[in-house]
Amino acid sequence: MATPPEKVVFAGADGAKLAARLDRPAEKPRAYALFAHCFTCTKDSLAASRIAAALGLHGIATLRFDFTGLGHSEGEFANTNFTSNIGDLLAAADFLRTNFEAPKILIGHSLGGAAVLAMAGRVREAVAVVTIGAPSSPDHVSRLFRKEGLAAIEKKGEAEVRIGGSTFRIRKHFLEDIASQNLKAAIAGMRKALLIFHSPVDRVVGIENAQAIFVAAKHPKSFVSLADADHLLSKKRDATYVAETLAGWASRYLEKEEPEKAKAPEEGRVVVAEMGTGKFTNAIRIGRHRLLADEPEKAGGEDAGPSPYDFLLAALGACTSMTLRMYADHKGWPLAKVTARLTHRKIHAEDCEGCETKEGKVDAIEREIELEGELDATQRERLLEIADKCPVHRTLHSEIRVATRLRP
Repeated sequence: MATPPEKVVFAGADGAKLAARLDRPAEKPRAYALFAHCFTCTKDSLAASRIAAALGLHGIATLRFDFTGLGHSEGEFANTNFTSNIGDLLAAADFLRTNFEAPKILIGHSLGGAAVLAMAGRVREAVAVVTIGAPSSPDHVSRLFRKEGLAAIEKKGEAEVRIGGSTFRIRKHFLEDIASQNLKAAIAGMRKALLIFHSPVDRVVGIENAQAIFVAAKHPKSFVSLADADHLLSKKRDATYVAETLAGWASRYLEKEEPEKAKAPEEGRVVVAEMGTGKFTNAIRIGRHRLLADEPEKAGGEDAGPSPYDFLLAALGACTSMTLRMYADHKGWPLAKVTARLTHRKIHAEDCEGCETKEGKVDAIEREIELEGELDATQRERLLEIADKCPVHRTLHSEIRVATRLRP
């Protein structure tokens, strides 16, 4: 379950106040993550905000912040370099350590990924490191500056360069700093589980960078291809896929560290809460299970998850399949597989044969059941009758009372 991001401020490496957002689940976090955004991006980039929100759904809190001189943080960007970025990340980790809990997961996007790799070994509590489209060497970022820009920086000591539609002042010490970094040694010595996300069609940071990082790292290490994703993960589905995969992968290492935090699910209780990332997007927690609900884009949602009626059909379909399986197994019948296909629509009452309601509209659910296996006609007909006896089917056809109250 996730809550709207909380605004926080902490002191960076040089003392400047850094603006940050802390995305936390409604319940006690399983762990804290630290996110480093891409070069000249901000904490509110699509990748950062969507990944943080999705991790909250999995019980992981995420701190994302603007590096010195970027976004809403204080300081002058021209005075920063890769080393100062590392300092900001260490300050962020210390802020979490002092006020909440030290980060167990370190996540970096693009150059932020390189920075996370460089500082991971200095965060002793971290057990997992994740990079997204990260370069294998910080000086890769110099390719973003055109030749004339690089020449101007070398000649004058500084120059204005245009990146992603915005202008930034880059000084010579920045180029000297990224050229002096030995990221390969840092990767080999960080002693953390590593997960590398990279798109094979990334035009900003080529896929060969992922290979170099993977080769330099020690086990355990994993690689996930992002197929046709762009460098900035501008498509929501790509950011969501990264977050879902990341959360599942990291859980393996979180459970090893703190198995006592695992809680038994509260049977029969479902909690649904708005996530704050979309007009209708809600996080659903059912024991240890976490789901998303939303409306399709045509209805004003972001299609981040099934709609409420989709969940209703899913409940009926699942109950139908389970009931038929239980009955067939009890009878010893050769039922190989059950598939239920369901649709829902509103129809005029006057068009509904057998409906007691005669005015307005009624809900119509159509359920098609496919039975696979060496079943005879009698067995098939009996299973069709049993389908109407599944508990959810009976609930939908019985009187239902919903008691609602405000929580104090």
